[in-house]
Amino acid sequence: MPKLRTETFGSGDQSWLGSTHGIANGRTGTLQLTAFTAATHYPDGYLRSGTPVNAADEDVIKPWTAAAGEQLGFLLFDAPVVAGQVAPVSILRHGIINAPNLPVAFTVPTAGAAGFVFVGGTA
Repeated sequence: MPKLRTETFGSGDQSWLGSTHGIANGRTGTLQLTAFTAATHYPDGYLRSGTPVNAADEDVIKPWTAAAGEQLGFLLFDAPVVAGQVAPVSILRHGIINAPNLPVAFTVPTAGAAGFVFVGGTA
């Protein structure tokens, strides 16, 4: 029998959003969790809101690496990882990004970031 667990639900720290533009149009994607590293991407048991991802294939969302052919997206809300599983996630595909407030080190890309405007410099 599974043990009971307590969960707190919320959207996470969304101070990385430079405006509300684009949030109503977040697209649902499925994370390929094996492409993410627990110690790097979700050390606290969840992927953070604002994590940059490659959204070129919404059925196989992977970490953003800025490689050719990738399409930038950002996790719109925190995504809890429980027993190696994660629910579908909402991906921001266009909007204004306050780069210094992203939850990870991030260099504003020169390609592959169509639809995004970055403000505040780089994180």
